[in-house]
Amino acid sequence: MNTPDQQIASYGRGLGWFARNYRWTICALLFFAAVINYVDRQIIGILKPVLQAELGWNEIDYSNIVFWFQVAYAIGFVSIGRLMDWIGTRKGFTLSVGFWSLAAMAHALAHSVMGFSAARFALGLGEAGNFPAAIKTVAEWFPKKERALATGIFNSGTNIGAIVTPLTVPLIAASFGWRPAFIITGLLGFVWLIFWLLLYSKPEEHPRITKEELAHINSDPPETATLIPWASLLTYRQTWAFAIGKFLTDPIWWFYLFWIPGFLYEKFNLSLTSLGLPLVIIYLAADVGSIGGGWLSSALIKRGWTINAARKTAMLICALCVVPIVFAAQTSNVWVAVALLSLATAAHQGWSANLFTTTSDMFPRRAVGSVVGIGGMAGAIGGMFIAKAAGYILQWTGSYLILFVMAGSAYILALLLIHLLAPHLEEADFESAPI
Repeated sequence: MNTPDQQIASYGRGLGWFARNYRWTICALLFFAAVINYVDRQIIGILKPVLQAELGWNEIDYSNIVFWFQVAYAIGFVSIGRLMDWIGTRKGFTLSVGFWSLAAMAHALAHSVMGFSAARFALGLGEAGNFPAAIKTVAEWFPKKERALATGIFNSGTNIGAIVTPLTVPLIAASFGWRPAFIITGLLGFVWLIFWLLLYSKPEEHPRITKEELAHINSDPPETATLIPWASLLTYRQTWAFAIGKFLTDPIWWFYLFWIPGFLYEKFNLSLTSLGLPLVIIYLAADVGSIGGGWLSSALIKRGWTINAARKTAMLICALCVVPIVFAAQTSNVWVAVALLSLATAAHQGWSANLFTTTSDMFPRRAVGSVVGIGGMAGAIGGMFIAKAAGYILQWTGSYLILFVMAGSAYILALLLIHLLAPHLEEADFESAPI
């Protein structure tokens, strides 16, 4: 008589493609985690006009609230990345999602800039675990040739979250008030945790995975399981290549996320409820860019390109597509601005999918979580600077032009520095001296 695990595995194999490719179910879990992550993250940007009117914030007040989220995100990224390598993705993801969901709900209790700053700080600590856990999960469940596509798919969830938020949050806020909006969206994380705990375990321990799929997942050369000292990672050029890429380009995404709703609201006199369609278009384009950017480099690799050439070609295309955003602040037509912003967000997400994947190109699985954490910390520090810069630039000039010029040039500069530090995206050599 078969054991329960054997019966589950037998049933799964009878489901055809899904049973033979269970890793894509895991990818779906990562996708929905990213959706929830961005709903909880973006809600304050959507509600910014309401909160400014009710609580009397100016641009500098708002930038301070965003700043404390970024501070916590930087702290959380570097520590949680190491935590993921230590306790594993199942426990680490559970702690992260549970903590950030409670923090998201805590916004409903805030009444001042200080209160919101405290809630955003807690949210930043929890949300910092999402990407280290997700990238480490991809490294565990996918061979190198599929990782960029898997990363692009789960990363596209951030854009779905950015689409869902402007479609639902204004309606919730209009019907029940802004405080219940924070509570309702915060509860989504606990729903996700039920599915995560039911469906996830390591590939070699999972009852629903076939021997053929496990062999496919492990088709890359085997790696030792010994953890690499965190401090030693800072001595490698590859770590700095990833970190500098994140430092220069993550802040641009933070700017889009927290200030674009306000830009559309102020420049084109859109109401809170009419922001939905423009933001949906912008983040749908970002979704296409996320999957398309990951697909492009994976497709080039399958055609025989080197990993280095494929990743950097895809990143160069994305970097060039951001440049036209400098005209968004000068147009008087809302749909021209939406088109330029859509191109830029799509390009950012295509860039991000490939940049994230370079960590698993250059480092063994046992170091991926830590390297992503270091890069995420660098990106969050960059986000701290953009938060302060945006607040003061907008308060003093009332113009977004300087900020869009910064956005248009950041990716080309980042790619140049990445290429100088990692000209071949070669794997870090832990057997000989670094740098």
